[in-house]
Parts: sequence; structure tokens; C-alpha cells
Amino acid sequence: MNTPDSKRRTGREVKALAWTVRHPASVGTPAATVAAGLEIGWATTGGILGGTAIGLCAWYRAHPGTFDAYAAPRMRAWRRRWTVYLGPRWHAALRACDLYTVHRKTGEERFPRIIRTRSYSPTVDTLWLKIPAGQHARQFEARLPELTEALRVQRIAVERVKPGVVGLVIERKEPFTEVIEAPDMPAESDAVNLKDLYVGETEFGADWRLALLGQHVFVTGATGSGKNSIPMSLLRALAPMIRDGLVRLWLCDPKQMEFRTLAPIAYRYADTEADCNTLIDDYVDDLRATQRAFADNGARKITVSQQTPLNLLILDEIGALLAYGDSSISRNLRKQLAIVGSQGRATGHAMVALVQEPTKDTVPIRELFTIRICLRVTSAAHVDMVLGENARLRGAIADEIPNTDTTAGIGYVIRQHTRTPLRIRAAYVNDTEIQHLVTFVHTGQPGGHLTTVAS
Repeated sequence: MNTPDSKRRTGREVKALAWTVRHPASVGTPAATVAAGLEIGWATTGGILGGTAIGLCAWYRAHPGTFDAYAAPRMRAWRRRWTVYLGPRWHAALRACDLYTVHRKTGEERFPRIIRTRSYSPTVDTLWLKIPAGQHARQFEARLPELTEALRVQRIAVERVKPGVVGLVIERKEPFTEVIEAPDMPAESDAVNLKDLYVGETEFGADWRLALLGQHVFVTGATGSGKNSIPMSLLRALAPMIRDGLVRLWLCDPKQMEFRTLAPIAYRYADTEADCNTLIDDYVDDLRATQRAFADNGARKITVSQQTPLNLLILDEIGALLAYGDSSISRNLRKQLAIVGSQGRATGHAMVALVQEPTKDTVPIRELFTIRICLRVTSAAHVDMVLGENARLRGAIADEIPNTDTTAGIGYVIRQHTRTPLRIRAAYVNDTEIQHLVTFVHTGQPGGHLTTVAS
């Protein structure tokens, strides 16, 4: 039998007790301090607290890496929990955005309750909310613009953590205020992990890494958004493997701009529509040959070696090949690239494609790309086309990234194991560093700074 609802509200003393149980550290720490002062004396207690503070300061100054990794996030999260997301202020923001429920009999307002706060970086907080019955993550998605303004923050992304729990990623201010330096080129191929290649940073201050083996990468961005930074960063991370013949680079460069510099290190290079068509036909032929060899040997997946290298096809401005050119060539390319997208992962045939306009008319094969990245775009509709349905509602506001040089390389990806958009920035690779890459592949000497990188 269901318990009937009462018109009486829960007593305040019971609410206070429940609050105390939920926050033992926040209540226990002041209580322990007072108890220590009464038991062993205030001078001794003050000495202990002072010694702790001095120890933290020494840790902060002596070893920034471990302090920022372990102590700073916890201290920052605790401070923000009690100074920024305080009860009345938090409730006022949720009330203004209509993100609460009202008990139908007692009239009591029920607000989502913060059950976890994390501040992994100085600019981004992550909150887990226990929501009352009758609420869902979709309600937060619909109210994100209003909640963003109510909390006076830059951006909020939302995810459904588990039944009854919603996660908010709150970007308090722009996390990317400086250009990220180009990735170092590893000295040896053994230092390269094809499933963990550094290309930039995330909004949490962590490394942003991409897998290339068994994946296809699709990059969308308007003119000047920094699309080329992503494949250039990947190529610098792959430099020793290109040098040693473990990675073969196939380049389609109809724009004939930045990638022309890489022609000397490419296994195949094409810059006209007809030549790109021939190159891609040969690329598919190579894929078929690898499939036959695997069938003969009973292999099910590739082991990268000089006999079976990773074949990387880079398509700059894929729209020029699939939609804007000769119709007969476009039809053939759509068919061939669909074969690569659907069958190339097992044979070590990977694609990286760049485009400005990600519509189905322009890139009909976009759903075959396993990793999709959306930099600054000119239309809100483009965000969902690239990152999936309702990605913009969940916080991927790529169309609102300002069109300035300082925002080049900034965009969004969808985090693995969740549907939450992650704000990222790709490292910037300038013309000199591209030339260093070419020199390194040809001679084994970088012509510039070289660091051994272990994955």
C-alpha cells in the first residue's frame, strides 16, 4: 500500500540534522577545532593550524605539479561550494529559471540538491545534482541559456549521470586565453601510441588526445577557425612513424595551400579534382589488397609494421571533392570514401577530413566518421549536424565562438562514454614548425626543437 501524502512539512530540525549528516566534514572540522581548543589549549591548536597552513604553502611553492593535481581541486571545490553555490543563492537561480518543483499538498518548493562539486581547473566546475521527482535532464537542456545568465557564467553543459542525478559542467570564464604550443615530435617510433596522440588541451586543463588507429576524424569549422591545426598536430605526433615507413601519408589538397608544404613527405599527393579521384581509387585498391592479405593469413586486425603500415588519408576541404566539382567524379568519390569509412578501420586505413559546411548535401558520408570535432561555425544547425542531435542544447555552442584570431582552434567534441560536449583547443602549428616536420621526416633531424615523448 502506498503511503499517503501529508499536508504537513518536514520539521526544520529534521532538515538540519539531515544536512549535518550529508556534510560531515564541513560541520566536523569547525567542531573539531573548537574541541581541540578547549581540550589542549588555543595556543596549541593555533600552532597546529598554522603549521598545516605553512605546510600547504610550502607544498604549493615546492611542487606545483602535485599540489595542482591533488590539493588545489579539492580546496577550490570546497570554497566554491560554500561561497558560490550557497543554498539561498543557488535556490534563487533555479527559481528564476523554473528548475524546481512544488509539492502539490504542502506547497513546499523542492530544488535539485548539490551532492558533488569538483573543480579540476580554475575556470571550470562540475556539479552533480540530485533532482526531485518530476524533473529530467531535458528540462535543464531547455533552460541552459537562462541558467547561464542567472549564475553569471560563460557556459553550462548538461548530462544525465544516472537516474535521478544530473551533471552540470559550469565554465566560469574562458579557459583558453593563450595559444597552445605545437606538439613536440617524438624522437623514435616506439614513443608513439596511435591510440593516444596529443593534439591540444581540454577545458579542464588536461591533455586532449585523439586515437587514429581504427578511427576516422571529421573536423568542421568556418574560415579562420583553425581546422588545419588538428591534422598538423597529429602529423607532428606521428613524425618518426612517417620517417620509418610505419605510416603512409596520402594527401588530397584541392585548396593547394597549407598542405602543399607536406607534399615531399607524402606517400601520395594530389591537388586537382581528377588527381584526387585517382589517388582515392588507388587508396581503396590498397585497402582491398590488405583485406585479401588478412583473409589469406587469418588476421582480424592490423599490427602496424613496415609491411602493414597505417595508411592515413587527409582530405582538405572534402566539400570541394564531394559536392562542388564534377558530378561524375563526386559520385565515384562518395562511393569510394564510403567504403573507406565503413571498412577501413580494420585494415589500418584512416581518414581525416576537413570541411566548412557539414550538411548532408556537402558531406553525405559524415556519419561514417567515428570522431567528430566542431570548431567555430556560422550556423547553430551545423553543431548538431557534426556532434549529434541536441548537442547544442547540451552546451556545444560552437556558433557563439567569436570570430577572432584569438579563438582559432577552439571547439567542441563529445566526450567518450557520455553525451556531454567537451570544450577543447587544438595546438597551433605554424609554418616554421611544419617545415621542421618535413625536415625531420627526410633527415631524422628536426631543424628545430625536438623532445622525446613517451606515451
